[in-house]
Amino acid sequence: MILRPEPERSPSAPDADDPDPAGSNRRVSELLAELAEEASIQPLHYRHLIDRFGRRGFGVLLLLVTLPTFLPLPVGAITGPLCALIGLQMLLMRPHPWLPARLRRRPLDGKRLTQFLDRRGEWLRRLERLAHPRWPVFTRNRLAQAISGLLIAANGLLLSLPIPFTNYPFGLLLLLFCLALLERDGVLALLAWLLGTATVVAFVLLSGELIGSLRALI
Repeated sequence: MILRPEPERSPSAPDADDPDPAGSNRRVSELLAELAEEASIQPLHYRHLIDRFGRRGFGVLLLLVTLPTFLPLPVGAITGPLCALIGLQMLLMRPHPWLPARLRRRPLDGKRLTQFLDRRGEWLRRLERLAHPRWPVFTRNRLAQAISGLLIAANGLLLSLPIPFTNYPFGLLLLLFCLALLERDGVLALLAWLLGTATVVAFVLLSGELIGSLRALI
C-alpha cells in the first residue's frame, strides 16, 4: 500500500491544518507498517513525511527518531538532540517540523522499521488499545503543544547525556508523547506531562545532591 496525501478539508473543519486527515485515523503500528512498505518500494525521504503530514509531522518524526532508542546501541547522543530539536519547534509554535537540509534528504530505513515491528510490534499494539481521541484540551491547542514541546525538549536533552541504562526509560516516555500526539489522546498527554516533569525534577534534585556530595569530598 502506497501512502498518498488526502484532499485538504475546508477551513471550517477540525484539524484543517492537517494535510493528511485520513492519517489521523491510522494507528501508529499501521502508520509504521505503511511507511516501511513504501520505503521498500521507492525512496522515501524525511522531507516527504514533513510535506505529507503537516502538523502531525511532529508526532511522526518524533516516533521515527525515538525508535532507535530501543536498539541495544548507545544512540542517545544522536536521538536525544533530535528529539530536543522537535520539542523546541513545538514550543516555538511552528506550524510544521523543520529539519536541516541534510536530514531532510536522508532516506527512511524501511528495513529498520520492519525489524522494529517484528520485535516490538505486539507491545506497541497493546499500548495502542489504550489510546483513542479524548480530552482534546490537552492535545489540540497551542498551550498544550508548547507544554509537550518543552517536556520533549527537556527529556531529549537528558537522553543525550551519557547516563547508563536510560535509553529504554526515556524511549518509553517519548513513545508515550508520540502516541498522545498521533492518537490525539489527552489522557496519555497528561500522563506524559506528569512523567516528563517528574523525570526532569528528579534529575535536577539528584544532580544537586551529587554536586553537593562532590563538594563535600573536596
